[in-house]
Amino acid sequence: MLSRLMSGSSRSLEREYSCTVRLLDDSEYTCTIQRDAKGQYLFDLLCHHLNLLEKDYFGIRFVDPDKQRHWLEFTKSVVKQLRSQPPFTMCFRVKFYPADPAALKEEITRYLVFLQIKRDLYHGRLLCKTSDAALLAAYILQAEIGDYDPGKHPEGYSSKFQFFPKHSEKLEKKIAEIHKTELSGQTPATSELNFLRKAQTLETYGVDPHPCKDVSGNAAFLAFTPFGFVVLQGNKRVHFIKWNEVTKLKFEGKTFYLYEKKIILTYFAPTPEACKHLWKCGIENQAFYKLEKSSQVRTVSSSNLFFKGSRFRYSGRVAKEVMESSAKIKREPPEIHRAGMVPSRSCPSITHGPRLSSVPRTRRRAVHISIMEGLESLRDSAHSTPVRSSSHGDTFLPHVRSSRADSNERVAVIADEAYSPADSVLPTPVAEHSLELMLLSRQINGATCSIEEEKESETSTPTSTEAEALGGELRALCQGHGGSEQEQVNKFVLSVLRLLLVTVGLLFVLLLLLIILTESDLDVAFFRDIRQTPEFEQFHYQYFCPLRRWFACKIRSVVSLLIDT
Repeated sequence: MLSRLMSGSSRSLEREYSCTVRLLDDSEYTCTIQRDAKGQYLFDLLCHHLNLLEKDYFGIRFVDPDKQRHWLEFTKSVVKQLRSQPPFTMCFRVKFYPADPAALKEEITRYLVFLQIKRDLYHGRLLCKTSDAALLAAYILQAEIGDYDPGKHPEGYSSKFQFFPKHSEKLEKKIAEIHKTELSGQTPATSELNFLRKAQTLETYGVDPHPCKDVSGNAAFLAFTPFGFVVLQGNKRVHFIKWNEVTKLKFEGKTFYLYEKKIILTYFAPTPEACKHLWKCGIENQAFYKLEKSSQVRTVSSSNLFFKGSRFRYSGRVAKEVMESSAKIKREPPEIHRAGMVPSRSCPSITHGPRLSSVPRTRRRAVHISIMEGLESLRDSAHSTPVRSSSHGDTFLPHVRSSRADSNERVAVIADEAYSPADSVLPTPVAEHSLELMLLSRQINGATCSIEEEKESETSTPTSTEAEALGGELRALCQGHGGSEQEQVNKFVLSVLRLLLVTVGLLFVLLLLLIILTESDLDVAFFRDIRQTPEFEQFHYQYFCPLRRWFACKIRSVVSLLIDT
């Protein structure tokens, strides 16, 4: 029996699990890992497949069974982190956006960042004014279909491609005009480099929005960028705090705190798990962008009082070390196989860029995704939250360049429309999204997925009981989780009770130790050394013995009184 148990245990440890990782070009990489394989092992396999050396900017994202997003921790077991049934599905994404993407050493790294920012542009996280949007889209066209050719590109050819959540005819004409007249002769690498340089100047570059509520119950989006902590609320950037001005990040339950030199910002996440994820993202981003060396990284605790809270430590290299390491790379640039961009035949369809492979034998094909397939691919988005453009017609969010020199510059107007990523108000991207749920989500947030959906929404609205139920669920998910005064009082009372409990426990331990020292006959070296000190002898004869006689007298008097009665 023992041998069977041991063999079964060894088989369990040796069991292999299938992992599928969705890459930035929507291709998939599949491998098998052992049960005790760490996240670092899987990440190294993936980077070897991509022939990627500047890998510190990237990470692997997944969604747990409770629909909460996480970054895979490289020092922990993959199987234990995912907590779901195999096969496992994850996503390869940019985790730390380079402060200057054009300064990346290798073209393969720039290309991967290009694919990520192109996704951000499509899903509405990277927002900009119309002229910038047209230029960025024209760079994408030039990189993926080359120079304008009248024989291959008929009138209105730019309308066949989907760059943003919403297009207008005026914007499409502007994209085609720039592509025809200004970008001729640029190679794919040059166009991608120019795209990165332009994207890096935009207000929402590197933003991965975390939906929260402020203390007044107003919706807000929190994000960490290469330059600092950002809060987007309504149509304004209400806070921008540079990393060197952030003194502490803390969370307790659903409440997130950011400490600056003069103020404390408080926000409320939808769930405790979402708040912990927000806190961990903040700790990692601050360490990566702020510190000079990875040796300066310290374990951070979220605890407010005594034993409550979580502990977390960033385990990677910091930005400065990554740049220094990149400068030492000396190898032949790896081959990048780009596939042409496949035009979409209808507005609601989605086209996700070229197929990437740094291995020549790897099969490459461009993907043309219908709206239903698109929703399937969007669920991959442990990172990719599909979001609407807050624009109407051809107006995109204008780019604002401002720095927080003083308190009067904290509020920067982003646009006339609110920054409102539609699905970011959900706790996580939900794998079970259906077409009806996605459309209803967009309608609740005041947006349509495309021109065709906009026309349909004008003629009909969901009136069925099922649609109303779905709407109710979405609205419930969007409800604020702000702390009430009663919750604050309860937290204070619990803190006081914990303090009293710990104090009483310490006093009890001290009293027990005192009784052992004075009354027991234990001849232990530790106790003997204490008893022989002059201080203890003075305490014993001047204080403890009189106090003991007083207690004994009182006890005798009480006992005699009880006997008499």
